[in-house]
Amino acid sequence: MAMEDEYKALIKNQTWELVPRPPNVHVGVDCGDTFSPVVKPVTIRTVLSLDVSNAWPIHQLDVKNAFLHGELEETVYMHQLDLGPLSYFLGIAVTRYAGGLFLSQKKYAEEIIERASMSSCRPSATPVDTKPKLSATSTSPFKDPSLYRSLAGALQYLTFTRPDISYAVQQICLFMHNPMEVHMNDLKRIVRYIKGTLDHGLHLYPSKPTTLISYTDADWGGSLDTRRSTSGYCVFLGDNLISWSAKRQATMSRSSAEAEYRGVANVVVESFGYAICF
Repeated sequence: MAMEDEYKALIKNQTWELVPRPPNVHVGVDCGDTFSPVVKPVTIRTVLSLDVSNAWPIHQLDVKNAFLHGELEETVYMHQLDLGPLSYFLGIAVTRYAGGLFLSQKKYAEEIIERASMSSCRPSATPVDTKPKLSATSTSPFKDPSLYRSLAGALQYLTFTRPDISYAVQQICLFMHNPMEVHMNDLKRIVRYIKGTLDHGLHLYPSKPTTLISYTDADWGGSLDTRRSTSGYCVFLGDNLISWSAKRQATMSRSSAEAEYRGVANVVVESFGYAICF
């Protein structure tokens, strides 16, 4: 397992000294948070799209730890490494075939299903019910908020190769601060959908990378709590989908046209960076 290899490298290089935590030292709640990748997923997808379009060879280099040249001046307290069932190793598998590349996180998706104790669940045909909207108003708090946050965070990383669940995951992540039973039910629906679509992923095809096409849309006042709108976009480089997003707008729009314009502004900013590169 990649996580075990990295752990062994840290031990070999004497990266840290493990000492008991003093009883009067408070450990911040953020010490259990998931990591943040250094490279943006869209960068990886763009490079792979260029690769398949130009028939470039692919070589993988894995640096097993990132503490080679730095020393911390202050004392840092952390949880000991937990090699539990959900390792947060993204497991993006890139398969080259005659028609291009296929990006998949099947193993990572299976880990999420196992962590949710839903290995024998019945698959769902869709990841979300589009009619009712989620709201923070509820009288039934979910009894294990840590589990909810853990699964929601893991699902966020699964969207690296699964644009089909981006909107559904964005909706459940709005309530990570105070999850309710109804929110957990919607999270479980996403897991049930993943159970039936484990073989789904992202295809990249040989295509002339000279055209950048963006699509965007937005609802109007879709949030039952704040009346803010949700906008989404997707960006294609040639025929390949390289970027997508579903996000609640920062301010309330006074009309559907205003909500749409805000969505357009978001995707223009996203697309402009790619236009400069090409």
